[in-house]
Amino acid sequence: MTYGVDDELTTFVLLKSVDVRVAKNGKKYLAIIFQDESGEISGKYWDASDEDIAQFVAGQVVQLHGKRETYQGSPQIKIYHLRLATDTEPNDPKLYVEHSPMKRDDMVNEISQTLFEITEPSWNRIIRFLLKEKQEAFFDFPAAKTNHHAFEGGLAYHTISILRLAHSVVKQYPALNGPLLYAGAILHDLGKTSELSGPVSTTYTNEGNLLGHISIVDGDIVRACVQLKIDPDDESVILLRHMVLSHHGELDYGSPVAPELMEAQVLHDLDEMDASIMMLSAALGKTEPGHFTERLFAMDGRRFFRPTRLPEQVPEKGQ
Repeated sequence: MTYGVDDELTTFVLLKSVDVRVAKNGKKYLAIIFQDESGEISGKYWDASDEDIAQFVAGQVVQLHGKRETYQGSPQIKIYHLRLATDTEPNDPKLYVEHSPMKRDDMVNEISQTLFEITEPSWNRIIRFLLKEKQEAFFDFPAAKTNHHAFEGGLAYHTISILRLAHSVVKQYPALNGPLLYAGAILHDLGKTSELSGPVSTTYTNEGNLLGHISIVDGDIVRACVQLKIDPDDESVILLRHMVLSHHGELDYGSPVAPELMEAQVLHDLDEMDASIMMLSAALGKTEPGHFTERLFAMDGRRFFRPTRLPEQVPEKGQ
């Protein structure tokens, strides 16, 4: 949310998340993340009554009156007043959701063009089958509830980012099999269309909590094989499943197997890099120059410094 320090604001925003907590004095308060198209910011609603707790829930649009402040270098809102938006006010949650920096049509076209580079027939057929089935959600859903690419279209944008990185790596290292790497990149997070609830106030579904996106998409691959009359025991299918199953890198991080294909290791590395850079970019964007970010749980609890001055980058040739 684009406001300067000490700016007062009265605006409509989405309650992205709301947690009920207890203060040191024993009174309840709401830890809220507010969201609009420009981003998100946190705030605390002190001395919350039972009525407040019942009405201020994630997914509601509210009118927020407050002041932007900073705490340990990170922006937050001091809340003066909060009320629900009425039916005659802009109360559609979709108006306040952050969007992918790429247009949907451009993402659809880029994914479609990559499919022509996946020359293994079984992989191509499986991917086309599953993308057709999940297309709406794939191009609408975020890539995560929080942390990285947590915005409308984030799942497809994250996938495209990995594909672009994969093309560069394949160009540098010809020993890599491009079609396998691209196929794994497209499918690796497709299970999030079932794991997550959608782009507005994203939560985990029952299927997501009980199975997880890795198991979900692995099952989808096998189901596609049955529908398409592809032998699920064929080596090409086993390789594709391994790409998906191993992309978190370690058993401790949710993968049932560690990468044992060169392409699987590269997919894991590219996935980690893209997620980390997006996460850090978001955290640093909320941090004043000369300060550190909050500790980032997904980055081993480290804080990252936002310099006050950096040299200008030299544009790449052709830009």
